[in-house]
Amino acid sequence: MNLNQITIPSTNVEKAVEFYTILGLKLIVDSIPRYVRFECPDGDATFSIHRVEKLPKGNGITVYFEDENLDDWVEQLMTKGIIFTELPNDKPWLWREAHLKDPDDNNIILFYAGENRKNPAWRIPSEV
Repeated sequence: MNLNQITIPSTNVEKAVEFYTILGLKLIVDSIPRYVRFECPDGDATFSIHRVEKLPKGNGITVYFEDENLDDWVEQLMTKGIIFTELPNDKPWLWREAHLKDPDDNNIILFYAGENRKNPAWRIPSEV
């Protein structure tokens, strides 16, 4: 099995497209104002946004994007006007993370975990 895509809601798809394009995603389906889909610069996963009248309540959505040059990426995004709620720092779970919000207040975490992303020391052993 492979993850194909994640879809998030937005009340303003056009504004969301601007934001995610700045992050580095490549627009591949443009059905504005109803729906858009992006390719991630690395890997096979895609990311889409669909228009809603009302955003879900509660903690909302958290989307993680990984890049091995996290600190440089954050620095570049800051020069493009992206505002972070937390700058890159090392977490106890062995990831380096930076936090921000998208235009719909979804949580975005830019991170680098390397081998720890799927294989932390506390990973459940696989059965043979």
